[in-house]
Amino acid sequence: MNALNKEILRLAIPSILANITVPIVGMVDIAVAGHLHGSELFTAAAFIGGISIGSMLFDLLYWNFAFLRVGTGGLTAQAFGRGDRRECARILMRAVLLALGCAALILLIQWPFTKLAFLLVDSSSEVRGLALKYFFIRVWAAPATLGLMAFRGWFIGMQDSFSSMMTDLVVNGVNIAASIVLTLGIGRWSGLGFPGIALGTVVAQYSGLLYAMMKTTFRYGDVFEGFSREDLRKSFAGSEIRGFMSMNNDIFIRSLCFTAIYISIPAIAAHYGDLMLAANTILMKLLMIFSFFTDGFAYAGEALTGRFIGERNLGMTRKSVKYVFSWSMSIVLGFMAVYWFGGMPMVRLMTSDQAVMDACRKFIPWLVLMPLTGCAAFTWDGIYLGATASKGIRDAMIWAAAAFLGCWFAGIGILRAVSPLPQDTPTFQVQAIHILMVAYFAHLLARTIVLTLRYRHDVLYRHFPI
Repeated sequence: MNALNKEILRLAIPSILANITVPIVGMVDIAVAGHLHGSELFTAAAFIGGISIGSMLFDLLYWNFAFLRVGTGGLTAQAFGRGDRRECARILMRAVLLALGCAALILLIQWPFTKLAFLLVDSSSEVRGLALKYFFIRVWAAPATLGLMAFRGWFIGMQDSFSSMMTDLVVNGVNIAASIVLTLGIGRWSGLGFPGIALGTVVAQYSGLLYAMMKTTFRYGDVFEGFSREDLRKSFAGSEIRGFMSMNNDIFIRSLCFTAIYISIPAIAAHYGDLMLAANTILMKLLMIFSFFTDGFAYAGEALTGRFIGERNLGMTRKSVKYVFSWSMSIVLGFMAVYWFGGMPMVRLMTSDQAVMDACRKFIPWLVLMPLTGCAAFTWDGIYLGATASKGIRDAMIWAAAAFLGCWFAGIGILRAVSPLPQDTPTFQVQAIHILMVAYFAHLLARTIVLTLRYRHDVLYRHFPI
């Protein structure tokens, strides 16, 4: 195995190991909710739906601040490639301070935000009440959550996926343990019930932030040695902040498109009842398992592309892109088999409710298509971010959002026109969720096509005029 392949694996494997725990956390949260004892007021589907809508509210917030990670990673990788460690320090300080400012804004607008969000989201009163309870507890983790975005991006840019992995493991490990204990109790203590799931996330986020700060202090003390107020001022100097915000304007638009897609999915599913919302929530969690594996190689592509562009090395930039794709595509067939044979066993781990399991079974074939459709899109994202090719990923997501919304509205319009069934019947609801899955995969295909076509212009020719 040559040196570049070893470097790809050195960067990818820790990210993959950390990412494995991310869907596990989501599945544990849903599994804890799905196994809570139902009552006349709240069924297992309502508990799962409450987690889904509550999480969706945070996605709606946090995706708008994705620049704190993706912008930080690419800029840091290029500064690392140039050997400019002082600039690496300035990038982190700027990102962390911006994260704290954004978190303060989130805490200030939390009440009006939920009022506005539920004007757009149609759900049962039971699911809405649970989602709000979840949101108003978890929102107090905003400073830690946004701060961790900055640290994760910086670690990846510093070619240090191990520190990023350890931070994620701390967050996710604490999240799993705290959510279970705080919700279900331990020993003679019966726990807090549903609110314990959100409180467990708050505890985990601050635990991860504390670890990331300690790791940076002890491992990268030399990078910050002599860091002064003048360096901090330069971090926000006109030219520095203009370049940072120019790129992040594109990333912000990209995030809005992500939001339009990934918020629409649970919002649409909720319109067709708590059962369809619960099944769709579980399906999307399982779909994301593959993306987290591919993201490990995307992070490696981000780190290496940024580094070699910083070194002005065209040959190694091209080679790293080629090798990263070879590794990411190699896992596609294996995951198609995992979803085919293991789809329903994974569903059973997440809920014991028979109605929810029966609903999920109808959508298992969509899991099998995920690796084939999503691999290139996720891998390209990392490469473009390492190259700080923000316009390319912005335009790709605009096309992706158009594909998603176009397929959904066209599909549901045709279904309503040709179906003799009322919209509140189970058969119509299942058909609507199938159309939703078609729209989801259409957005992945659009991302892949646009990013593939623009690679030479946006990544290579932009940094290496030929």
